[in-house]
Amino acid sequence: MALSPALPARATGAGDCDQPVCLVSPQNLALAHVITFDDVQSSLGIGHPIDGLLIRPGARFGERFSGQSLDYDGDYDRIAGAALSPLTVIPGAPGATLGAMRLGPTTVLHGHGPRAFPRVEAVGEGAIAIEFDNDQAALAFDLRGGEDGALDISFLRRDGSEIARLRIEPLGEERYGFVRGDNVADIAGILITNSDPQGIAIDNLAFDKGQFTG
Repeated sequence: MALSPALPARATGAGDCDQPVCLVSPQNLALAHVITFDDVQSSLGIGHPIDGLLIRPGARFGERFSGQSLDYDGDYDRIAGAALSPLTVIPGAPGATLGAMRLGPTTVLHGHGPRAFPRVEAVGEGAIAIEFDNDQAALAFDLRGGEDGALDISFLRRDGSEIARLRIEPLGEERYGFVRGDNVADIAGILITNSDPQGIAIDNLAFDKGQFTG
């Protein structure tokens, strides 16, 4: 079973979300827990590969979820199939899962595509799967890269079922916020893929059952 088609994301106020998941201004979310990647081994240029899962307080990072299969669209990862219950994040092949890159004063997390590390064509073009320790109602992250391409993000429940799949385009370097309709706290994980010319990375992932401030 393939993932459902991504719906175009349209920005709305956090208190006006009438869809399963809405794209919102992150300034309207008060999120208590923030994961940076500044303590992850990294380097300039193509970055440093992360084989296996990256585990941080509150979340685990990998390539996809158990039950899903990996496919490709040129140099980009594509993920197909339904996740199994309970939702469980899994890594990809060595050199083709995640990487950490130093950008100025910060370290960002990206996925490695099928060309695999250390090919520069792999950087930022792989899938990023995130499993939260606790179910969430809202989250936000900084997008790094973004050369007018597109990002697809799927929101999944603990039983593996898909809540929604959104597409954001054209991409730019900015912070994106997401909120569950009716503030339902059942987002157990997210899956991010992209088709940006230079690939993408994320930083400053914030969550913890967000409260709306406006």
